[in-house]
Amino acid sequence: MPGPGGRMPRGDGRKAKSVSKTLKRLLSYISKGYSIRFFVVIICIIISSVSSISGSMFLKFLIDDYITPLLLQSGAADFTPLLYAIGTMAVIFIVGAFSSWLYNFIMVTVAQGIIKDIRNSMFSHIQTLPVKRFDRSSSGEMMSYFTNDADTLRQMISQSIPNMISSIITIISVFCAMIYLNVILSALVLIFVFIMINVTKIIGGKSAHYFVMQQKSIAKINGFIEEIINGQKVVKVFCHEEKSKDKFDNLNNKLFNDANQANKYANILMPILANIGNLQQVFIAFAGCAMAVSGFGGAISVGQIASFVLLSKSFSMPVSQFSQQINSIAMALAGAERIFELLDEKSEEDNGYVTLVDAKYENGEIVESDKHTGVWAWKYPHKDGTVSYTKLEGKVVINDVTFGYTSDKTILHNISLYAYPGQKVAFVGATGAGKTTITNLINRFYDISSGIIEYDGINISKIKKADLRRSLGMVLQDVNLFTGTIRENIRYGKLDASDEEVYNAAKLANADDFISMLPDGYDTVIRGNGDGLSQGQRQLLSIARAAIADPPVMILDEATSSIDTRTEYIVQKGMDKLMQGRTVFVIAHRLSTVKNSDVIMVLENGIIIERGTHDELINKRGKYYQLYTGAFELE
Repeated sequence: MPGPGGRMPRGDGRKAKSVSKTLKRLLSYISKGYSIRFFVVIICIIISSVSSISGSMFLKFLIDDYITPLLLQSGAADFTPLLYAIGTMAVIFIVGAFSSWLYNFIMVTVAQGIIKDIRNSMFSHIQTLPVKRFDRSSSGEMMSYFTNDADTLRQMISQSIPNMISSIITIISVFCAMIYLNVILSALVLIFVFIMINVTKIIGGKSAHYFVMQQKSIAKINGFIEEIINGQKVVKVFCHEEKSKDKFDNLNNKLFNDANQANKYANILMPILANIGNLQQVFIAFAGCAMAVSGFGGAISVGQIASFVLLSKSFSMPVSQFSQQINSIAMALAGAERIFELLDEKSEEDNGYVTLVDAKYENGEIVESDKHTGVWAWKYPHKDGTVSYTKLEGKVVINDVTFGYTSDKTILHNISLYAYPGQKVAFVGATGAGKTTITNLINRFYDISSGIIEYDGINISKIKKADLRRSLGMVLQDVNLFTGTIRENIRYGKLDASDEEVYNAAKLANADDFISMLPDGYDTVIRGNGDGLSQGQRQLLSIARAAIADPPVMILDEATSSIDTRTEYIVQKGMDKLMQGRTVFVIAHRLSTVKNSDVIMVLENGIIIERGTHDELINKRGKYYQLYTGAFELE
């Protein structure tokens, strides 16, 4: 509705602008690789629409020029002209039917192709998004982009867009034909069309609103279902079935209400429009007959009346079809808008220019090598065009770093520490103390608010993120395995690794024994994030995956927390081999695993409150002593 002074509300203007922008982006996908086929589709739609209108116009000539003269003719009737005319129309109808089949056939291919391109764009783009983007969305919500949103968009491209184009062409063509036949009856049709448009605007607008809400509700319920299915064991352990069911019922009721309202308005719209169309035909027939009898508005023949009744139906039908498509278009545009919002999300920034390269020694100096030598170096280009190389050793220095995930809450306060090559640095502290946050900053999953982190004397902000992360190995508490063989899962750490390297990595992690006992050994296929393997076995594979990458720096985030004491002893021996000569950051709740660390950092509320070796900290009788002796327990 217009606002004060006849202006449209700002919200409506923004919404219209958003819809226009979304449609333009959709058209850009069509123009990229499907412009010729789409042009053929438009030509076929025009041919199909014209052939349909020709049938209605033909009725006038059939009655007035062929049937009526034959009825009035005395003697033997000559049906040749009539049969010739009918034959001509038959050919026109066949061409129209073929055109209709052809454009629908082409649009299916075009729609599938465009959705393929959009899915490719989405998947490629999400690989560039920062980790924090995935921290705020569930997997189910992310999947909704690729399933529900993409599918509604496909339906719009394959069905709604062709129908809209066909409706527009038909409306224009039919109106021109009606004007040609009779202006007065055309004006009567426009009155009914005006009524239909307003009915559509009122009912269709409400339906479209709820279809948009339905899409959002589907994304939320998908996210919840995915979360509950993945955590089903936890749900059962804590007897959370009823609570989960209640929350699902609330989300499902919201989806039901949105879908119910959307479809309620959508389902009543078509019967109302159809009945208005029927009333229109009654009025047209009545008015036409009245004009023929009274002579008002000029002479009008029976053929003209019959043809006009058909044309009026052909005119109201596209209006109804157009109205019917509003719901699917609104739903698809809501999905498309969500998709484009995802594609518009800012990729992870990377202003680094220092890269990691294979290196070798020549005349006592490090130079770049085109072959893998086992020696890595940082390639540092300078402004004057020269390049210097620094051997990758794994020296990490954190100096006065402050960081918060949000601007209003600081997690780390002026953290300073260093780790020399070959040193093992352990972080100990309660949950939320900032232990994992430090390792996230070293990986540049998040960028620091202030301070500096140096890697081999180079500010990590100058190192390309992919190269930085390639030099770091991580073993996390939550193990992520992928559908495929055990060999492929270990090789995930180094895609070009040989079978021998896979076996050596598994032996180093002490995973070879249990793998060899599996039915197909290293070719055993695992699915569903390692279903069928114990938590400890999954963790061993995760350690082997890190081992095969052979990085100079290792980050072990509660790496043995899910392993029993006996397995932990076996794994620890393998990890001790893995850690030799490497800089290692260890996060652990089991203090027995950090006793042999070169330095132990005790964190509390984002501050390092104690640091030293195990013996030094025990002698201090501070927080670490309390933790180790059980006087104070980690939360």
